[in-house]
Amino acid sequence: MRPAPTILTNKILMSDIRRTILWVIFGFSVVLLWDKWQIHNGKPPTFFPSATPAAAPEPQRGASAGPSASPGSVPPASSQAAAPGAVPGAAAVPAQGTGPQVHERVTVETDVYRLQFDSEGGTLVFAELRKYADMADKAKGFVLFDQSPTRVYLPQSGLIGGAGATSGLPTHKTPMNLMPGPRTLQDGQNTLSIRFESPDLGGVKLVKTWTLKRGAYDMVVRHEVLNTGSTPVAPQLYLQLVRDGNKPPGESSFYSTFTGPAIYTEAKKYQKIEFKDIEAGKVDVDQSASNGYVAMVQHYFASAWLLPQGAQREFFVRKVDNNLYAVGMLAPLGTIAPGASQAVEARLFAGPEIEKTLEALAPGLELVKDYGWLTILAKPLYWLLDHLHKLLGNWGWAIVALVVLLKLAFYWLNAKAYASMAKMKAINPKIMEMRERLKDNPQQMQMEMMRIYREEKVNPLGGCLPIVIQIPVFIALYWVLLSSVEMRNAPWIGWIQDLSSPDPYFILPLLMTVSSLLQTALNPAPPDPMQAKMMWFMPLIFSVMFFFFPSGLVLYWLTNNILSIAQQWLINHRMGVPLRLNLPKFKG
Repeated sequence: MRPAPTILTNKILMSDIRRTILWVIFGFSVVLLWDKWQIHNGKPPTFFPSATPAAAPEPQRGASAGPSASPGSVPPASSQAAAPGAVPGAAAVPAQGTGPQVHERVTVETDVYRLQFDSEGGTLVFAELRKYADMADKAKGFVLFDQSPTRVYLPQSGLIGGAGATSGLPTHKTPMNLMPGPRTLQDGQNTLSIRFESPDLGGVKLVKTWTLKRGAYDMVVRHEVLNTGSTPVAPQLYLQLVRDGNKPPGESSFYSTFTGPAIYTEAKKYQKIEFKDIEAGKVDVDQSASNGYVAMVQHYFASAWLLPQGAQREFFVRKVDNNLYAVGMLAPLGTIAPGASQAVEARLFAGPEIEKTLEALAPGLELVKDYGWLTILAKPLYWLLDHLHKLLGNWGWAIVALVVLLKLAFYWLNAKAYASMAKMKAINPKIMEMRERLKDNPQQMQMEMMRIYREEKVNPLGGCLPIVIQIPVFIALYWVLLSSVEMRNAPWIGWIQDLSSPDPYFILPLLMTVSSLLQTALNPAPPDPMQAKMMWFMPLIFSVMFFFFPSGLVLYWLTNNILSIAQQWLINHRMGVPLRLNLPKFKG
């Protein structure tokens, strides 16, 4: 029984799955490009709507927490923009029985940080990472935490009431006294402490001590609660990260990484939370656990509140204000008798997403460096890339070496694919002659084509499996290079001084485009003339994205193309099939 014409047509159309894969990538890339172009021109995204655009934060007059211990009782974050010499929300929580207080900001410096603390709540309101340059002005450090007219991103902590509380307790909006002490980490000194003391509120006093360590991006924040009243109290400590819903400044319009809150517990593992899901009330997280953390994630950098393992905690996420969102934890302090005290040491991580550092701080914290669904492949690839960097001393050459190792690992799979393509190319003249001879008889042409494949022992799908197997590996490597903060401001050679930024002279993207066109010319021409023409347009259109991609990603793709061309030439040479260029024919 002869196969139906439709079945034969499908087999012919699947003769080169590599082209099909490229079509899929091309189509998806066009969608992404259009969506980013809409955003770039100030229009709402067409295909991938994001969180509500930034609006000017409204001044908020929040009061201290009431007696409820639910997440909703956490005092609202101050969203008022800071002005010189002024402190947001200064009148929100008047000090009781202490008279007027002057709020002050103090600058603290370590070898890795330049920080500003506000005596309102003893809150960290500014954090500059001195060892990571700002992309717009490399003379300045990268700013993570900030409170300005255009940006709000803050860590906050304080107390909410429990049993025995009769009035408001010290919160992140309570004016506190800054204790005297050094403000700069001196040579030979490994730690530096900043201490704040609240007034007596509701029979409770809060002493908040920040301890900074040399070379570390995690700070110990000790919260000591003193019961100065005459009755027992059972307050709860809240730790929250508050951020506006905007993408980080300078984020590329041609590739997008996750920005937003995240929660980790051993039960539900790592959960990213979109700002739009908080808006819609579609967040489903563990209500309580004795492990886990809350984090705020963006490209290359993250912050996270950490509590000791085994300490009970309750998680919450919420929309605070117009364009502000919070993720946090509540920790019960137990009953504190009159005259007694209770202390909890939390840690605040605020720094780069370096896997080794994150792994050492808390279980699962390394997951804030997001590789997506290919984490199982990406982590060993990063491990290998890191070891190659230690050996070669340059991240650019480490990328080249990693691609070389991957090509060697997949050599025999690629050999089968290129051998199949070489056979297809060898019989291509016979196929083209047959198509021209039988162009008026499609059914006979299809049958004749299958006969030629059978006699020449050519499998049209012979190049499918080797290519499909490798796709997840190279996508995982793409995410490794895109997510690794080590690429930021890392030089390669000559004009490439930052592997995380686009090539300033577009040399790598141009070479990548030429290599892609050369690959197209070396592949067998599709029998369909229209498809053959489109195969030449695809590399050109697809390469447009690479002019805006980080140099490290373009270097990886260019290296892969060059090695693929070299291997294809070697295999064709061994098979005795000349490597000829199939140049485009746009006439007719």
